[in-house]
Amino acid sequence: MADLNLQEIHDTLISVAHEAGRMILSANPTDISTGTKLNSADIVTETDKAVEALVSTRLSAAYPTFSFIGEETYKPGVEVTSAPTFIVDPIDGTTNFVHGFPHACISLGFAVDRIPTVGVVYNPYLDQLYTGIRGQGAYLTQGAVWGLEGGKGRKSKLPLSKNPPPLKGLDTSLVGIEWGSTRDGPNYELKAEVFKKLCASKETGGTMVHSLRSLGSAALNLCAVAAGQYDLYWEGGCWAWDVCAAWAILAEAGGIMASGNPGDWNPPIDGRKYLAVRGAPSGQKEIVEEFWKVVGEGRMEYES
Repeated sequence: MADLNLQEIHDTLISVAHEAGRMILSANPTDISTGTKLNSADIVTETDKAVEALVSTRLSAAYPTFSFIGEETYKPGVEVTSAPTFIVDPIDGTTNFVHGFPHACISLGFAVDRIPTVGVVYNPYLDQLYTGIRGQGAYLTQGAVWGLEGGKGRKSKLPLSKNPPPLKGLDTSLVGIEWGSTRDGPNYELKAEVFKKLCASKETGGTMVHSLRSLGSAALNLCAVAAGQYDLYWEGGCWAWDVCAAWAILAEAGGIMASGNPGDWNPPIDGRKYLAVRGAPSGQKEIVEEFWKVVGEGRMEYES
């Protein structure tokens, strides 16, 4: 990794993200041509494919020896190797994009030795740019493209709080969740049961979290944890391109990533089951273990 210019890669990804963001904003949701992959909730659009083609072209020209994995060109069986690899989701939050709901982003990750190393997540609707470089911190820049604050935007170090409070337990937590596109089978049943336990009152055996939230984008959910706006985010079923970029940002913001299934503190980048916890002076390990007790004996199983 020593011979890689991570700052240059980071800057290149930001440039590509802004270009892709303009492409996303130019699409009219009422005119978008959509298709489905697995079912009616698993949507793909021509814009997804066009953005990925743009990203692939730009990155392959700049870094022809690096590997590339993108959602729309992924072939089953392809694995993330130890080689320097761009891991890309052209539009994370496609359902939001189709409905005109302003929580969709481009997620551009770079991994080395299967470790999220550089992350750029850009929501063009809100002009919010999340960035992180391994060992160099994570940041949120707001308004740079829209020309706020002299065209430079407002850049804040993550987490947004200078003094993040300790994690005291699930009953004082805001938790990010997603239903996913597969709405049947044991994984779906486990998710529904865990969501119910999280929300239920303690008198009925629940943990009564402050509330559950779904932004409709794994990358933006993870960025919310990195920012300290969510306390946790539990997910099963997403892919490496959904999490790589934001994982790099989360780690630089002091957050941790455990497995969504109990017992695994070091999930692989393509493990498809994740539990993200915000940075805090104390309580990270304890809240992971508390969450795993809610999951109980159940296990999410997804093919890689």
